[in-house]
Amino acid sequence: MNLWQNIDPSLLISLSILVPFIGSLLVIAAGKFPNLRETITLVTAAILFTIVLAITDYTFQGVVLQQHVIDLFPGLALSFTVEPLGVLFALVASFLWIVTSIYAIGYMRGHNEKNQTRFFCCFALAISSVMAICFSGNLLTLFIFYEVLTLSTYPLVTHAGNDAAKRGGRVYLGILLSTSILFLLFAVMGTYALTGNLTFQAGGVFDNSHSKMIMAILLVLFCYGIGKAAIMPFHRWLPAAMVAPTPVSALLHAVAVVKAGVFSILKIVIYIFGLDTLKELATTDIMLYIGAATILLSSCIAMTKDNLKARLAYSTVSQLSYIVVGALLASSIASAGAALHIATHAVGKITLFFCAGAIMVASHKKNISEMVGLGKKMPITMAAFAIGAISIIGLPPMAGTWSKWYLTIGALETDKLLIVATLMISSLLNIAYLLPIPIKAFFNKASTDNQPWSWQQTQEAPLPMLIAISVTSLGCIVLFFYPQPLIDLINLIPGVATNGEG
Repeated sequence: MNLWQNIDPSLLISLSILVPFIGSLLVIAAGKFPNLRETITLVTAAILFTIVLAITDYTFQGVVLQQHVIDLFPGLALSFTVEPLGVLFALVASFLWIVTSIYAIGYMRGHNEKNQTRFFCCFALAISSVMAICFSGNLLTLFIFYEVLTLSTYPLVTHAGNDAAKRGGRVYLGILLSTSILFLLFAVMGTYALTGNLTFQAGGVFDNSHSKMIMAILLVLFCYGIGKAAIMPFHRWLPAAMVAPTPVSALLHAVAVVKAGVFSILKIVIYIFGLDTLKELATTDIMLYIGAATILLSSCIAMTKDNLKARLAYSTVSQLSYIVVGALLASSIASAGAALHIATHAVGKITLFFCAGAIMVASHKKNISEMVGLGKKMPITMAAFAIGAISIIGLPPMAGTWSKWYLTIGALETDKLLIVATLMISSLLNIAYLLPIPIKAFFNKASTDNQPWSWQQTQEAPLPMLIAISVTSLGCIVLFFYPQPLIDLINLIPGVATNGEG
């Protein structure tokens, strides 16, 4: 569906970045009028989604969209190019921005949060920088907007303004900025020094004349420089950011920040190194197994957490490394699985965070041990939690099944049996730390609860929150039965294909 066919296609890139930016300014202007402010947020999010749909339409038609903004240094420009992986991420982020905005309206009002104008403003700025990351045409552009995303989400992490929020914000900013400046910036500079080229291009920028040893070092710098991917030991910012309001946690853990990290790693692997070059580097397997260790260790830590948001945060650390592992397997089908996991994990994990926020607003419970019998009071929320949990585990009929299937096939194809074992064990750990939550809620009785269930005793969260939860849980089911549009998009990525023939 293309509602923007009467304008120059390349202008759609600028619009995708400017629309949420302008929306953030309008939110400030309407700050004293909550209904108008929130209407602006929803309308802006809807307009952005139609723009991304138009870009998707042109991508399927094979139209190349590019935009050169300004030369920052000789031979290095701020520029944007649309490619299928970026379109996939933009689709996920722009659609979930609409849903998260609906949810945030219910949460912020139901929870009587302060500084709501600042919240919606920074939210829009974060989405603007995510769009710029999606369509970045070279490493320099990606680096600039990667940092803008970090800075624009800092006020969201410290939203509560208390000591815990400030402490969490310091960890968040400290780890993300230090890793990007110490590692990512040097990786970008090293790539330019070696090749004289930072442009994302099919097959990568390196060739046989470049030193394999230097490329191997650059790979490590890129993996650890992109702290948003939360590879251990640079993962602590993510649990620390749990002090933020739940809509922010959803934004951080499903839509914007973490997905920008793993998206950047996948994009650099495909368009800077190239899958064929990646196979020849000495550090590829080292980073692959560090990613596998992150999957298992963070799952084990998640099992020890009684606080629901903390458990979900460590679950996110684990699930992000699925995408890192998929990228570093250097296989066409594993890369396809990694790309698909960006979408399937997003809908599953955002559902779980939405449910955590709904439980806190409606029942004021944060700890899992307090949720025994909660299914009677919040049947819709806990049913949605079960759906999201099954999707994250990777069981049918939920979306996560397909991405984990392609990742497993990719690991088998490359004879990485330890990775296959890691994926299997991780799924069992996912079952162990996620499924008991809805089971306790529905099938265990609180000691004071001897009455038969009836609708009159339900005490669900405000309607906007339930609408958002229903949409994302439905998304988990729809993407299982109808994943083909996303798979078709992924199969357009150079060298990547779900049939292994990319």
